[in-house]
Amino acid sequence: MADKAQKQKANKGKAKGATRKTGVESKSALATPSVVKAAVQTVSITKAKGRPMLTWVGKRPLTQVTAFPAQHVETFDPDNDAVRRKEVIWQDWPKAYRHSGLLFHGDNKEVLAHLLANGFRGKVNLIYIDPPFDSGADYVRKVSLRGAAGTAKLDGEAYTLGEQIQYTDIWANDNYLQFMYECLLMLKELLANNGSIWLHCDPRRSSLLRIMLDEAFGQENFQNDIVWERTNAHNMPTRTFVRSHDSILFYSKTNQITFSTQYEQYSQEQLARYKPDETGRLYTGQDLTFSTTNPDRQFEWRGAKPPPGRSWGFSFEELERLWSEGRILRKKDTTPRLDGLKVYLDETSGKPLTTIWVDVARIGNTSSERLNYPTQKPESLLHRIIESSSSPGDLVLDCFIGSGTTAAVAQKLRRRWIGCDINKGAIQTTSKRLQMIITEQVAIEKETGKQGEFISMKKDDAPKPAQLSFGVFRVNDYDLQIQHNEAVNLACEHIGVTRSRTDIYFDGTLGKRLAKIIPFGHPLTLLDLEELKKELSARPNEDRDVVLVCLGKEIAVDAWVEDWNRIRKRGDVPNKIEVIELRTDLKYGKFFLHQSSRAKVDIRRDGEKILVEIKDFISPTIIERLKNQSGILNP
Repeated sequence: MADKAQKQKANKGKAKGATRKTGVESKSALATPSVVKAAVQTVSITKAKGRPMLTWVGKRPLTQVTAFPAQHVETFDPDNDAVRRKEVIWQDWPKAYRHSGLLFHGDNKEVLAHLLANGFRGKVNLIYIDPPFDSGADYVRKVSLRGAAGTAKLDGEAYTLGEQIQYTDIWANDNYLQFMYECLLMLKELLANNGSIWLHCDPRRSSLLRIMLDEAFGQENFQNDIVWERTNAHNMPTRTFVRSHDSILFYSKTNQITFSTQYEQYSQEQLARYKPDETGRLYTGQDLTFSTTNPDRQFEWRGAKPPPGRSWGFSFEELERLWSEGRILRKKDTTPRLDGLKVYLDETSGKPLTTIWVDVARIGNTSSERLNYPTQKPESLLHRIIESSSSPGDLVLDCFIGSGTTAAVAQKLRRRWIGCDINKGAIQTTSKRLQMIITEQVAIEKETGKQGEFISMKKDDAPKPAQLSFGVFRVNDYDLQIQHNEAVNLACEHIGVTRSRTDIYFDGTLGKRLAKIIPFGHPLTLLDLEELKKELSARPNEDRDVVLVCLGKEIAVDAWVEDWNRIRKRGDVPNKIEVIELRTDLKYGKFFLHQSSRAKVDIRRDGEKILVEIKDFISPTIIERLKNQSGILNP
């Protein structure tokens, strides 16, 4: 929110700001990837209506997004659990997915759009996100690519490049804000009415993100600003105080919030306030009145009245019951003491947790949790959040899954979960972590069943995990080195082609037009067009137009199609042809082909050591994303 001079300055340039297959196969893992069968559609996003509103260069509303299909990579289900899951919590689960955890590899925006388009709108009970902090830290490296006319750096200006390194936190201020704005609007659509979102950030951007959350969710739905004080600081002291905390912003979607109070242990000073009564039980006194002026609670009771500006905290009947139970202390004249409600130590759960969390330590170098993932958070932190804002069987979502802590804790606490990340290393780390947890849980389930049979108890008496399996999916980063039929399914799902099982040439229809998927192993060529011409000649009564879908095309194709369609502009000649090139078409978005990286490596022995030198490295994904940078790389 800037004045006129600040806005003029912002419009001159971007605002400155420091910014920030799994290898294990289960016995039921799929041999080849498959596609979730759900028609792709444009997903509508509700406008933000909250106040105040933050402004930045290039801010634009998010009204709709294109949803891509998901390609099923593998399933981890060691005990064939998914098909047996019939609990009530799975009744409204989208039919396209098994009853299991879901792990998505893909760009944040595209994965969220896929979830919205495939039945998860309004189904998520708790969202925890730990997005890049925009802190200016690069936890691995900076990469520069040299071209004919310049050098391109892989930094925050193209945040989707995050998959290429383990973790990057380098952003341009306005890109970061737009990215987070779009993410929050989509997350709100996924959230259930009784759900809440917890956003983990650091002080550098917490103020901006809080205003953004006010805009997306409404100021009235702000719940808390949690201060998590770690036991060790980020950096050594310099000219300022050492920063030792993060902020966790807690918002709900409506006032129908799910929340369970959490407690911490009393300090020695607090315990000293308790003293024994005549039975030896430790108790402390608590005020019987509240600082509120409720006319219905300002009556006289047993000779006592609340002081001015206060009211009884209990009804007349409740006060009488507490008096008869001996739970209220008396003065010498036998009238009740206003601070005399007896609260016994053995009946309390501890001190209700405040917004200052000092008892959750970071993961130390020797911790058994440590996975050497740069931004890994402790399980105790997620345990507290998930316990407080969800119930067993609820659905928990983390779209910056990182090392998988959210999914791991949700799995242990009997919640359903969805995780996603653009970083392939994060997906691999999370998958491995969950496989270990589920394998252990399966073993416990089997042992519990044996013990139950031995002592004539039902196995159902023991609390069960919400699921004992999960699936891994790709969204818009597809592995098309598969059978042609699998590729056809993927393209048809993306575009919305209705499959035909009776036509030996055409793959289906798109509206009233015939659709043909060109094999993804080669571009659309003149030979493909001549074959189409022959096929149409063999069908003299066919008057429908034709859509050809391909990943690429030869240069001569455009001229051939233009000549073909010129004859048909008169209207009395059928079979006009349209070509949809999936990787460049504006309407259907960019359809990415997953390709493996290539490297030139020199391996040699040096005494008892093996030296591996990478002399050259090419990432097709980086090359693809840099094609639009003119003067550096040519398509």
